[in-house]
Amino acid sequence: MTHQPQQSPQFFLTAPSPCPYLEGQMERKVFTHLIGDKAAEINDLLTQGGFRRSQNIAYRPACENCRACVSVRIVVQDFKMTRNMKRVWQHNRDLIGRPQGAHPSTEQYALFRDYLDARHHAGGMSDMTVLDYAMMVEDTHVDTKVIEYRKRGPESFMDPKNDGELVAAALTDVMSDGLSMVYSFFSPHMPERSLGTFMILDHIERARAAGLPYVYLGYWVEGSRKMRYKTRFTPQEHLTANGWKRYEG
Repeated sequence: MTHQPQQSPQFFLTAPSPCPYLEGQMERKVFTHLIGDKAAEINDLLTQGGFRRSQNIAYRPACENCRACVSVRIVVQDFKMTRNMKRVWQHNRDLIGRPQGAHPSTEQYALFRDYLDARHHAGGMSDMTVLDYAMMVEDTHVDTKVIEYRKRGPESFMDPKNDGELVAAALTDVMSDGLSMVYSFFSPHMPERSLGTFMILDHIERARAAGLPYVYLGYWVEGSRKMRYKTRFTPQEHLTANGWKRYEG
């Protein structure tokens, strides 16, 4: 008898654990492995169905008594910056964003560590080591980039090595219909730059230039202060029980 390889992903359910977004709630996730030559195709389909990627795992909430997590994607073609977003964009004109392969560096980890210690010191990622960070970046079977944002130096256009210090980075999946921002981090010592907002704006422009219709931001949770920023980037679409629905804010 010939063995036929498994073509369809197998899904598993996690045990309940405390929700990181809503106090008093418990969360469960359904997940599958993203491996093999169909990983990118499966990741596209699952992301369009509300899943997120973490290393070689695609997951989505499967909570028994809560449906607060809503998948969000920005509609690139119709997006227009607000006045405040234009100010953020102008303020960061001295930054250069360069896509790299999914290769971690000690410089990235130092910035990542600085970001976690300042912004998420009590979070689930707070004890990540340099090896954990390397796995987060490298363990991918899809088209993943690390977009590094550096201060523009006087020789930047002639010699990329003179781009200056790394101030922000985004781990981004390139999909058939958009860019998925898997994880981003930035220097916590430059609040005037609003680097988190800038990176989303930059991804919108990158998607527009590539002819991709969406930028996927992951989950928005109504009532969660840390998720509130995501609904500022309109128009966007939210995934509902009846498919993706337009949201204007």
